[in-house]
Amino acid sequence: MRYLHTMVRVKDLDASLHFYCDLLGLKEVRRTENAAGRFTLVFLAAPENLAQSAAERCPEVELTFNWEPEDYQGGRNFGHLAYEVDDIYAACRTLMDGGVTINRPPRDGYMAFVRSPDGVSVELLQKGAPLAPAEPWASMTNTGVW
Repeated sequence: MRYLHTMVRVKDLDASLHFYCDLLGLKEVRRTENAAGRFTLVFLAAPENLAQSAAERCPEVELTFNWEPEDYQGGRNFGHLAYEVDDIYAACRTLMDGGVTINRPPRDGYMAFVRSPDGVSVELLQKGAPLAPAEPWASMTNTGVW
């Protein structure tokens, strides 16, 4: 058995691509437009995983955008996506500068949580050993839920 992808329904494809690609750093791997089914699928992967061959298919996130407006509930029921990052402080700074709330700041230099525009919880984990505690993260309090 091998993990292939996780599907997340999104209400605003542009806002979601801005979050996942521009701010979080994922890359678009492929896109499928289905006029008959009235939906768009966009597959994203972490840059480090892109070197895998097409036959291997690296782990991906599938953004599903249904063309008919729908209000999705239950992002919290889903749980979360998790990504390893090279520098958790830099990743959180990029997200925060992009207007994303850091729900659980990386006070420990190792773990943080944010939410996508559709309320999907995203966990960020520091690659390797935790970074030394640093401000403003060390004294930042939790905001909302993750």
